[in-house]
Amino acid sequence: MEIKNAKYVISNSKADQCPDTDVPEYAFIGRSNVGKSSLINMLANNGSLAKTSQKPGKTLLINHFSVNNGSWYIVDLPGYGYAARGMEQRRHFARMIETYILTRRQMACLFVLIDVRHKPQKIDLEFLDFCGENGVPVAIVFTKADKVSRKAADENMRLFKSALLEKWEELPPMFLTSSEKKTGRDEILDFIEATNKVWAENEEAEAEESGDSAGSSDSDAPADSVMPAEDKDDI
Repeated sequence: MEIKNAKYVISNSKADQCPDTDVPEYAFIGRSNVGKSSLINMLANNGSLAKTSQKPGKTLLINHFSVNNGSWYIVDLPGYGYAARGMEQRRHFARMIETYILTRRQMACLFVLIDVRHKPQKIDLEFLDFCGENGVPVAIVFTKADKVSRKAADENMRLFKSALLEKWEELPPMFLTSSEKKTGRDEILDFIEATNKVWAENEEAEAEESGDSAGSSDSDAPADSVMPAEDKDDI
């Protein structure tokens, strides 16, 4: 897939205030300082799209970025597990994130970022278990592959898979990335392109099914029906 353009659209604190679109969006989330903004910029081939910071926990809202003239969206979510935040603020972010990932119909996939330099962390495993239990479509992106040897990266990924399989019957898609070297970019974009095609097919099928249902309902109504138009929509 070629990224022709990507631009910032809007930021919101509530899922129901996000853009009202009919195209897929791909959300990115992870612990603070996992390299989320750098990964988004690398994928979009735009070094200034998502704001990067040396200070963790700077993403405070649900940020939408339009890709290829609005054919799909990147969504930058606040990170989880930033201890410097107060308890109430952490609860606020937890509610914001939970509402978005559980209710946002347009979210085709949630990319969960994991720092490959570290062995499996409890907070990441618990978040992924929450997603699995609630049927959230996820993919795992291991970041910062350039900061560790390939042998160490492979070992930490193996440990992570092993930990997941204690509860998961099937592992989600996984990608190894480096924002510095653009490792994994093509693989993630190919995955998004394939998912976009499935999304479009499903949307078309739902539209046809909805049309068939409407046609069936109309044919079942008496020929002399004078039902108001607004009521027909409720059949």
